Amino acid sequence: MLVNRVPGLLLAAAGGAAALVVHALVPYLGTTLVAIVLGFALGAAGLVRDRVRPGLALVSRHVLRVGVALLGLELVLGDVLDLGWGLLLVVVAVVVLGILGTLALARLLGVPRDQGLLVACGFSICGAAAVAAVEGVRRTREEDVARAVSLVVVFGSIAMLAVPALGGLLGLGEVGAGAWSGAAVHEVGQVVVAGGLLGGAALKVAVVVKLARVLMLAPVLAVVSWHSRREAVATGRRPPLVPAFVLAFVALAVVRSLFDVPAGVLDVAGGVQSAALAAAMFALGCSVDPRALRRTGRPLVRLAAGATALVTVVALPAAYLV
Repeated sequence: MLVNRVPGLLLAAAGGAAALVVHALVPYLGTTLVAIVLGFALGAAGLVRDRVRPGLALVSRHVLRVGVALLGLELVLGDVLDLGWGLLLVVVAVVVLGILGTLALARLLGVPRDQGLLVACGFSICGAAAVAAVEGVRRTREEDVARAVSLVVVFGSIAMLAVPALGGLLGLGEVGAGAWSGAAVHEVGQVVVAGGLLGGAALKVAVVVKLARVLMLAPVLAVVSWHSRREAVATGRRPPLVPAFVLAFVALAVVRSLFDVPAGVLDVAGGVQSAALAAAMFALGCSVDPRALRRTGRPLVRLAAGATALVTVVALPAAYLV
């Protein structure tokens, strides 16, 4: 019943609002990072009661998908195509090689396949939103999702600072380093910070390159869903080939590309998206069991480090093709 979920909904809303306030005061602290740390701290302290868990579960699944769908309004296909085929091929290579390489590394490290897939897609495509989207297709454990999101946020924040610095050491120009940041850094918000550190021209190209990676979310999810349906034949539980929130993501991207969407509408949608993702990340953080995280933390951290290094190296040619 909905009334049983109200306490959890209110807690998630408060946690998400707190994360948004912290981000507004300290812009370099990403909203998703703050939200999941707040949630994890609350859960680790034993302050998450059973009566709030139904509401938190609703937010971590369904509200999160709203945020992913609204991400489509940030995509303008014309801007992506203007990057040129060479740079677009690098973007495809980052996503495809990043996912396949991370899955291979997960097998070597003994990380379960579902956890490896969450990390692979999150690090190779668009961070927490990609992790949430894969969860919507695979029906993975909430705790695994929270772990993957935590790692995406932490290692993405490291890349957010490291890639611009490495660009300077390698003698890349402002725009080249911006393109590398967009192709390598995990979260959209983290790319904005990395581009801002480099300059206005770098920020513009970094965001467009990153959105080209976001565009890969739909075909990757279609492939993941197809495999999930094949695996589910024995149980008789087939997920939809393409979930509704992915269709909404594609539809909104098409609308943004074909029509002149009023700035006010985009501002409102952006605000709803930020609030939805912040609340959902907080709810995911609350679901993490610190004991389970300690048991499996080391292999996952190694996987995250390897995935970050792989994506960063594969993305480097972007700096020379922009």
